Amino acid sequence: MLREWFNPSQTGTTPDYRFSLANERTFLAWIRTGLALIAGGLACAQFLPPLPVRHLREIIAILLLVLGALVALRAVDHWVRTERAMRLGTDLPRSRFPAVLAVAVAAGAVVIIAAVLVQVF
Repeated sequence: MLREWFNPSQTGTTPDYRFSLANERTFLAWIRTGLALIAGGLACAQFLPPLPVRHLREIIAILLLVLGALVALRAVDHWVRTERAMRLGTDLPRSRFPAVLAVAVAAGAVVIIAAVLVQVF
């Protein structure tokens, strides 16, 4: 599987270049999302003041860093699977990852809101 990431399969017929470019733009959008999560994790680790819950700042930073790495890995995997499906004329791969990512980000936001409220009161 890892070999496919660096040398995508050339089996099947070449799809319309517009579809390949659209797939690549989607890949790049996911990479930007991963980089933003990583930047957020670094910002939490460096600039967020200590929170009332012990090590909460570090936990938030680590979770954002891990989530950013997962998004980047998922991006390349989805790009390769989509390119292969287009070449073979099969259905595009389904993905629950956007929903999982949205829930994870929302849960993180709730934790941060709770921490801020605890600090204020």
